[in-house]
Amino acid sequence: MGLPAQHPEYPTVNHCVGGVTHFDDAPEWIYGLDNPYLHGVYAPVTQELSAQGLRVSGELPADLEGAYLRNGPNPLLPPKNRYHPFDGDGMVHGVYFREGSVSYRNRWVGTDALAGERARGSSVSPGVMGPFDYSVSPFGIKDTSNTDLVFYHGDLVSLWYNAGNPCRLDGQTLETQGGFVLPGRRHARMSAHSKVDWATGELIFFDYGDEPPYMTYGIADREGRLVHETAIDLPGPRLPHDIGFTRHYAIVHDLPFFHDMDVLRKHHLRVLTFHRDIPTRFGIVPRYGDGGDVRWFECEPCYILHVSNCWEEGDWVIMDGCRSVNPMPQAKPGEGELAHMLAYMRLEANNYRWRFNLRTGEVREGDIDDLNTEFNKTNPLFHGEKSRYAYHQRIPLSHEGGHTLRFTGLVKYDNDSGCRWQWDYGDGVFGSEAVFAPRRGAGRERAEDDGYVITLVTDSNSWQSDCLVFDARDIEQGPVARVHLPRRVPYGFHATWARGEDLYRA
Repeated sequence: MGLPAQHPEYPTVNHCVGGVTHFDDAPEWIYGLDNPYLHGVYAPVTQELSAQGLRVSGELPADLEGAYLRNGPNPLLPPKNRYHPFDGDGMVHGVYFREGSVSYRNRWVGTDALAGERARGSSVSPGVMGPFDYSVSPFGIKDTSNTDLVFYHGDLVSLWYNAGNPCRLDGQTLETQGGFVLPGRRHARMSAHSKVDWATGELIFFDYGDEPPYMTYGIADREGRLVHETAIDLPGPRLPHDIGFTRHYAIVHDLPFFHDMDVLRKHHLRVLTFHRDIPTRFGIVPRYGDGGDVRWFECEPCYILHVSNCWEEGDWVIMDGCRSVNPMPQAKPGEGELAHMLAYMRLEANNYRWRFNLRTGEVREGDIDDLNTEFNKTNPLFHGEKSRYAYHQRIPLSHEGGHTLRFTGLVKYDNDSGCRWQWDYGDGVFGSEAVFAPRRGAGRERAEDDGYVITLVTDSNSWQSDCLVFDARDIEQGPVARVHLPRRVPYGFHATWARGEDLYRA
């Protein structure tokens, strides 16, 4: 039976959403571990389900066709060492809209690492908090493929934040089909937040590592063929998280938040430091340019997790995203061996705009808003072209009750004016990254916000999980449809939208 949230020996779990609730569909081993990211809304599930004909409250839009697909950590076996949410085995949850009916399924991402641990019956990876063990994998820890998803060339591709080996999934069944490989590359490694340009069908990808070349950038065409790849010169190992693109350029990131290789070699620990005396650099490279063609622009020191969109205006390249000037908040006393992990997961960021002049080298940058938001998404039809609207998750700061990473509301931004509209999920209700779903058959001829915004929520008061469908033009009216899911859906990372014309044709 689960330990009560007020148990004096388990101080950190008091602050997880929903407390230490006992679930019949969670692994029993979590109840012996004092870690908030294994309890409440973060508790993993043990079953893979498929369900058809889900009940819907409200009115399901007739022109909504496709799938909301979300990745995230769902550990199968007890961790070998201290658990970090980045360590959880990838699990994809899918909500499918087709011909007025909705279905759901979830599946683990069938990585080689997960298969090996299943066969062994125990975890072998030391986990993000280390010590790193390179006999386990080339990464020193388990490649969980738990971070991101892209739908490309008829496949759903799962990606890992640490530039791991992507997995290829069937977009409709979510069954893992094997590794995702672009023939002609030296290795399969690819970072989360590699992107698909809906206008061209191209996959714009990057990877990074601890040995030269420290970053690689490339493009595959809509037919799944590698057409370009080049090394990007960086001063040392970095941990870039995202990439941007316009019609003619890509924007790569060199960020002053990175680990000390000497510490990693000597102590097998990845210790991150935010170097406030080093500028952030953004490199603008022609889409098919080589590493020597990169034009670097220096900006105020910061870390950036997620780009909203990028585009060109005359001599200017504009990038909207979320900026953090405190990527490693101060650890709190009394949180023991998890203190630094808990601090790192308390995400502090806000909506921001950078402007780079390709003729003069001038940089202009500044806040769009100061509200703490992240996990920002935009209409993918407009990626690489001028856009106004972005859809973020409201994240409470530590003093607002944000002891753990949690999404408490959906925020729509007009990034040109700075106006925002917000819809709160409710007390004890935790959201997921939202996606923009264009109406069936829509193109850029429609208004940018003429479509739907979709997210998952879990209510810790009832442990019911729902899929919410908003009219993107007016999120403040609340969801126009609420799909009642057949199971509790735990906390997760990133989501994508697969259009029906792509998904059901594949």
